[in-house]
Amino acid sequence: MVIERTADEFVIRFPFITNTEQIQDVIDYLRYKELTANYSVAQSEVDNLSREINRNWWKQNAPKFEK
Repeated sequence: MVIERTADEFVIRFPFITNTEQIQDVIDYLRYKELTANYSVAQSEVDNLSREINRNWWKQNAPKFEK
């Protein structure tokens, strides 16, 4: 992997043999960091949202796990 810095951007080069899914994971993470760089949220809000998402997911998916 090669990382270059130009006047206004970073350029990252991966070998052709690198797994495409792994590269996409890295790109997704970097995009997430870019989008959230200017946001500040209390951990308690994140925890509440996480619990709500989990509750809703289980409501929708519990029947798939019942015998």
